[in-house]
Amino acid sequence: MARDFSQRSRSIVQSEIRNMTLECNRLGGINLAQGVCDTDTPREVIEGAHQAAVDGVNAYTRYDGLPVLRTAIAKKFREFNRLEIDPEGEVVCSAGATGAFYCACMALLNEGDEVIVLEPYYGYHVNTLLAMGAVPRFVSMHPPEWELDLEKVKEAMGPRTKAMIVNTPSNPSGKVFSRSELKGLVDLAVDHDLFIFSDEIYEYFVYDDRQHVSPLSFPEARDRVVVISGYSKTFSITGWRIGYAVCDRKWARMIGYMNDLVYVCAPAPLQVGVAKGIEELSSEFYRRLCQQYQAKREMMVRGLQDGGLYPHVPQGSYYILADVSSVPGRDSKEKALHILKECGVASVPGSAFYHDGGEDLVRFCFAKTDAVLRTATDRLSRLRW
Repeated sequence: MARDFSQRSRSIVQSEIRNMTLECNRLGGINLAQGVCDTDTPREVIEGAHQAAVDGVNAYTRYDGLPVLRTAIAKKFREFNRLEIDPEGEVVCSAGATGAFYCACMALLNEGDEVIVLEPYYGYHVNTLLAMGAVPRFVSMHPPEWELDLEKVKEAMGPRTKAMIVNTPSNPSGKVFSRSELKGLVDLAVDHDLFIFSDEIYEYFVYDDRQHVSPLSFPEARDRVVVISGYSKTFSITGWRIGYAVCDRKWARMIGYMNDLVYVCAPAPLQVGVAKGIEELSSEFYRRLCQQYQAKREMMVRGLQDGGLYPHVPQGSYYILADVSSVPGRDSKEKALHILKECGVASVPGSAFYHDGGEDLVRFCFAKTDAVLRTATDRLSRLRW
């Protein structure tokens, strides 16, 4: 048999987010494509990690993470989500939220299992499913409000459906799912005996007095929801790779075993740094963070409007999908490249978030310093010339 790539690898492609980042670097543009925070990391987090390394916390940890981090995550769930989580058995720390999701899929999905994916979706969710040999079943939501149509979700279900993915607040649309929408999805999951993978990495980035609601907060869903989250975005530590899964203990142990197999453990001293941040930062930190990013959102919305684009104002997260039908190009990739070449500002083609569609959309990230955003929005005004 000739040497070749695996069948599984043939379904995986390079992320358009990475592609546009490389093109932006080549042209020397401002990168509003990749979700890399340019804001400051809290001092408590940095000092906690540094002191842990000095104190010798540099060896392998248990497969599900250090007790100090698991305990801190349980504290966060108690105070922020009003949920009691057992740090001994219901928390698995992993190599970022992406790693936690990968391990959860490895533990809970079989090849050929179908998973409901609400689009626009985060590309890594779909690529992870494909890497597992699972089959995404797409259900579209539409701008400007990205309403959820439960009837379409029902229609997408079949005898091989095993799970659904919820991302709230959403990347890329910024949709924040309401309690009633989540209740509808939970009822479907209960009726059809499905898992819910709930990606909540942007839970602190919620605007206009909205509230983040986790599907885990519904008692009837407690044994079927796997929350995926982390502090990469909240603490501006995307390169640290500290994330977690929280779920019923009967699923958590195998997710932890998969984490041990793939990653062994998340970086030990960095686990301590994140734990210190959770323990020591007050609610005022999260309130100011939300205010800060809402102001960045407003700046970005005005800049896109000044450039003749139509931004779909996000309810949460730190991305904006903008209608670029007025921009030259046959598809969203050409439109994104046109904006990059004309304005020196990188975005992500909307097609990266759809299995078939999004050609009049691009995504901008506003997790940047105000100075960078001002320069970017000034450049985008060139689109009106």
